[in-house]
Amino acid sequence: MKRLIGLALVAAASLAQAQNTAIPGAPASAAKKELVQRLLTLQQNQLDGITRDIVARPAQQIAAMADETLQTQIPPAKHPPIIKKIQEHLQKYEEGTMPLVRDRAAKISQASVGPFLEEKFTEDELRQLVNALEAPAFKKFQQAQPELLNLYVQAVRKDLATAVQPKIDALERDVRIAVGAPAPASGAATPAPAKPAKK
Repeated sequence: MKRLIGLALVAAASLAQAQNTAIPGAPASAAKKELVQRLLTLQQNQLDGITRDIVARPAQQIAAMADETLQTQIPPAKHPPIIKKIQEHLQKYEEGTMPLVRDRAAKISQASVGPFLEEKFTEDELRQLVNALEAPAFKKFQQAQPELLNLYVQAVRKDLATAVQPKIDALERDVRIAVGAPAPASGAATPAPAKPAKK
């Protein structure tokens, strides 16, 4: 009987410990925190890229607004110096913000993503993620992605050319008619710009 009671107490203690590890907000173990840091390090380049995009988007929107203003409200003869000044401002913005992004991105990920990973993933799950991301095969796959994507794009263009080109021709014809421009001759490709004569 004492042996049974002892086993029951051990089982109860083990169950309580397991439940405590699953309680939201419970402090993460040192091993778990280390795994989270490794995972953040592995993902830092991606997080940096996202942060750069967020910072760059307002500049892109402002540049688009400036371009529209140039095209619709300012005579072409006045464009060159204005474009140069806009480019200088954009470069100044980039030079002033990108170092800040590099300095802040890691701190932001530590403060926001780190606690999320600690809460949502078990230590074993984090270990599996880290092992997968550090696997040589996965790193090789990441390095091959640009080539894979380019191969796919070329294959799509080649495969869909015969199916899509007639629709492109029809769209060009309809738009030309809508704006009152002459339609190209049937079956004729859109003429390429004439090359300048050799001097």
